[in-house]
Amino acid sequence: MTSVKGFTADEVHVPLLMGLLFREVRDVFASEDWGGLRQSHFRVITSVPPEGISVTELGERVGMTKQGCGQFVASLVESGHLDVEQDPEDRRVRRVRRTPLGNRTVTAVTRRMVRIEEEWAGRVGDQPYRTFRRVLEQLTTESDLSIRG
Repeated sequence: MTSVKGFTADEVHVPLLMGLLFREVRDVFASEDWGGLRQSHFRVITSVPPEGISVTELGERVGMTKQGCGQFVASLVESGHLDVEQDPEDRRVRRVRRTPLGNRTVTAVTRRMVRIEEEWAGRVGDQPYRTFRRVLEQLTTESDLSIRG
């Protein structure tokens, strides 16, 4: 096993490694101007499907409480990235949709993530990175936390 700086070999586990990569992504985005948006905002915006989603479903999708997700949605409505309207079939439900600004932001975030992944592939080689990516996709697809979309 390759050692990770600052950790003994027996301390290195997959969640730690993933956390270090998440920190790298967070640091890259934090060093750039995203109009005050953070990774947590991107996670919420990118989890809104084109047809819209209820706040409750969105919270479940991103692993937040309905109340916490509602706060994020409110701030993203205020910034112009999301829009909320009553569901025509159930007036008690609020449907969240991306605005054109939200769509542009998702496109920009996706492009930036592609560049980060290209840099990672450059570090380890294209084939090992493709294998790594396939394994992550398989693990998430086969788990209860599978990626939906």
